[in-house]
Amino acid sequence: MDVLTPEQRRRCMASISGKNTKPELVVRKLLFSLGYRYRLHYSCLPGKPDLVFPGKRKVIFIHGCFWHRHDCKKGKSMPSKNKAFWEKKLSDNVSRDSKNIDDLNKSGWDVLVIWACEINNLELLGVKLHSYLQTKSE
Repeated sequence: MDVLTPEQRRRCMASISGKNTKPELVVRKLLFSLGYRYRLHYSCLPGKPDLVFPGKRKVIFIHGCFWHRHDCKKGKSMPSKNKAFWEKKLSDNVSRDSKNIDDLNKSGWDVLVIWACEINNLELLGVKLHSYLQTKSE
């Protein structure tokens, strides 16, 4: 049994934001400190990538491990209540992510996915981002 009323649960779930999350702000601050400038949540592209580098034709998605099913401890967890709902919701997220990445690649965009758990090591993340942004798109 849920300890929250349906109205409390609805408000709680509605407050979960898809933009300006902590992992996204950390990555943005790191990129800015490395001298990179970007566009945010570019709605003209499939999936509205979190960060877009139009001149380089590169995009970065910053995914939460749970919501996008990363292969880490948080990504493998599954709520015990309403399991069928969560399995469908999370698998739909993964399918949508895959389709968006395919669409971007077909349009000539290079895609990088940063997982929320990767922000724990900023030095390694900085190297990964710099390397990605310095290589030429094919």
